[in-house]
Amino acid sequence: MFGNLLKKRTAKAEKFLKEQPLGAPLVVQADPMSLYAEQFRTLRTNIDFSQVDQNLKSLMVTSAIPAEGKTLISSNLAVIQASTEKSVLLVDADFRKPTLHRTFKISNEKGLTSLLVSQDPEAGLEIRCDRETGVYLLPSGPIPPNPAELLSSARMNMVMKMLSKQFDLVIYDVPPVNSVTDAQIMAGKVDGAILVVRSGYVRKEEVKAATEALKNVDANVLGYVLNDVDRKEKDSYYSYSYYRHEE
Repeated sequence: MFGNLLKKRTAKAEKFLKEQPLGAPLVVQADPMSLYAEQFRTLRTNIDFSQVDQNLKSLMVTSAIPAEGKTLISSNLAVIQASTEKSVLLVDADFRKPTLHRTFKISNEKGLTSLLVSQDPEAGLEIRCDRETGVYLLPSGPIPPNPAELLSSARMNMVMKMLSKQFDLVIYDVPPVNSVTDAQIMAGKVDGAILVVRSGYVRKEEVKAATEALKNVDANVLGYVLNDVDRKEKDSYYSYSYYRHEE
């Protein structure tokens, strides 16, 4: 199912680690007629058909380990979903290493954490609309000392319900599964989860561990995005394959 996941970190993967502070490239916006954009349209269709009998209102995107491209996938998926005239909110729920604000070039002074620590239900609600893509954005806000506690709080449940009422689809970018408990906490709160698998970078046992961790909290894993598939092309980072999750 996962393809040939190599056991060594490639030079290309190590280079990508150094580029993380720059944010994720919005390939769908940069070239909407490209093969890469078409692949994201296919991903959107696969997700929609995987839950044809259910109303998918919230979705989280995660990975097994850092630097697998989860923010690339979540950001471009949000853009391609918004192109269908859905109201789409992209939330940076990665309180450890937030990058959404860098990707969309917005301030991270206030955001989700501001909302969670306030007593006012709508205080600190810093939702913005990116005019070029139509995606609504809620950055992480200041990095808190207790990320897991905030995500597991009753306040977070209330905020998530409020957001799902306001938007057709809410996509949460969350930390890697194997690094911290945050992804498992969020998996029990959303309608579905996507696991990004970076080919040639993550080890097979790491993917298995992440899958088991999500299954342990009864997560609805919709499928896997095999990212950075080697197509013998210069920009193969943007190539990926999608696999539905099967029990």
